[in-house]
Amino acid sequence: MLVDCGEGCQLQLRRSRLNFDKINTVFLSHLHGDHCFGLIGLISTLGMLGRIAPLHVYAPPALGPMLKTQVEIFCGALGYEVEFHPLDTKEARLVYEDRSLTVETIPLDHRVPCCGFLFREKPTLPHIRRDMIDFYGIPVSQINNVKNGMDWQLDTGEVVPNSRLVTPAEPPRSYAYCSDTRYMPGLAARLKGVTTLYHESTYGEDKKLNAAKYYHSTAMEAAQVARDAGVRQLILGHFSARYTDENVLLDEARSVFPATVLAKELAVYDV
Repeated sequence: MLVDCGEGCQLQLRRSRLNFDKINTVFLSHLHGDHCFGLIGLISTLGMLGRIAPLHVYAPPALGPMLKTQVEIFCGALGYEVEFHPLDTKEARLVYEDRSLTVETIPLDHRVPCCGFLFREKPTLPHIRRDMIDFYGIPVSQINNVKNGMDWQLDTGEVVPNSRLVTPAEPPRSYAYCSDTRYMPGLAARLKGVTTLYHESTYGEDKKLNAAKYYHSTAMEAAQVARDAGVRQLILGHFSARYTDENVLLDEARSVFPATVLAKELAVYDV
């Protein structure tokens, strides 16, 4: 899944050595160039690479007609379908679901219709204790039943409780991507317990008035959202070019929420 697709996206994909063919879904938060100018180029490249699987694009409705025209003009013999899914940026909605995760929209407050995305991993079944399965001679055919909570009854009539046969699964992970937005005090309620939060932090406290004027957030405001939501980790990004050293923003955020890191190009983060 690709979240936002600014100009230069393909270059960064090549630098990261990620396989273009693995991108099946693109989520665009809003229609500002630094978040969407790279999309048509990526679509064209995927066609030249011989893609045949559909590409699903989730974005504000205004992109639909423009994207259709661009594909017709620049990608006449594409070889695969680009399926567009318009997003209601004013309501939190479930927009995607598969066997392992769900994706919900997060309404944000920006100069144009804009939403973030909340990725939630579905709970998994507990892990089998192989030593106990072998000890009690439980057949392989019953392992899925045990995973789903079944106790095991021995020939003697003794019941082995399920808790002795399994270990708990890892807690489901979640990742919230909050793109361009002004500070929203109520946002934390939507993000309660999220594992990792990415929140824009365009400005420092020295430019707090600019943040409100241009519908952006300060690093400290992002930290307040993270603190109030009780997230485990905050990633700051979308820095104004006026800051040659983003550690200024990091220090301000950490004064409110210590578990904060800076977004770095091509870095990998454990959610």
